[in-house]
Amino acid sequence: MSELVTGEAVALQLQPARLPSRALALLLDLVVVLVVYVVVSVVLVLSTASLDDAARTAVSIATFLLVLVGGPIAVETLSHGRSLGKTACGLRVVRDDGGPIRFRHALVRGALGLVEILLTFGVVACVASLVSARGRRLGDVFAGTLVVRERVPVARGGFVPPPPPWLAGRFQELDLSAVPDGLWLAIRQYLGRMSQLDPQVGWAMAGRLAGELAERTGVPVPPGVPPAAYLAAVVQERQVREARRMFGGGSVVGGSVVGGPVVGGAGVGGGFSPAPPSGPAVPGDGAGAGGPSVGVEGVERGGGAGQSTGFVPPA
Repeated sequence: MSELVTGEAVALQLQPARLPSRALALLLDLVVVLVVYVVVSVVLVLSTASLDDAARTAVSIATFLLVLVGGPIAVETLSHGRSLGKTACGLRVVRDDGGPIRFRHALVRGALGLVEILLTFGVVACVASLVSARGRRLGDVFAGTLVVRERVPVARGGFVPPPPPWLAGRFQELDLSAVPDGLWLAIRQYLGRMSQLDPQVGWAMAGRLAGELAERTGVPVPPGVPPAAYLAAVVQERQVREARRMFGGGSVVGGSVVGGPVVGGAGVGGGFSPAPPSGPAVPGDGAGAGGPSVGVEGVERGGGAGQSTGFVPPA
């Protein structure tokens, strides 16, 4: 299975789409766009018959740009990376960190697609996709995007845990604009794999990622908050903001966004043990190095009976 992997060897369960599936999706999209272009052109030719040659040429150029370039850009922006062909082939365009694309991503992909797909009959796009380790064409490279497969089995290890209830809404004022996509990707991959890591290694990785995130935001990690819980809370805050931007509202209830997509979940299989001998709580499998597992079930229920976030509240 092809996966995205960070430098910490933590895998993200996203499969980059390869050239055959992308070519089929592109072919379907081109058929639809060309049919629309022909229909619109015929209508415009009939309606502009009384105009002079210069005016009709200008209308033809505008139609070409609006339908063949502007159309795909609008579709990808409104559908968050799913065109008709990509939907049929089970593909989707996402950012490098796995999040949904925005207008600027679709604009760069569409503008470069005019050159590497339409003007060169797809030769440049095919060569770039074959050379790239993740099958990206030039538009994806410059836009910071990736085409992935959506119809793949979801591994349980890829679950990103919601933060504990006592951290809900605590980072609403945090400025996240300076955090790069690469750091978000590393944090999400760590959270999805923290129960599989050695406790000491996981604790050190969480501390380093929390330090980098705090440096980017300009606000230190709150005292008494475990680094992994801090990372989960900030990631959820970012997802809530994405949901509000995309769907126009939403609030966090039990690890989910009401009025938007689910950003947390019901619970985490792996809990947090109290601590290794020389540090605070670390991600583990429910049995820590320094003592028994800490459930705190009565405090940590987020969405229903028996649902636990797996994080330890502050002392």
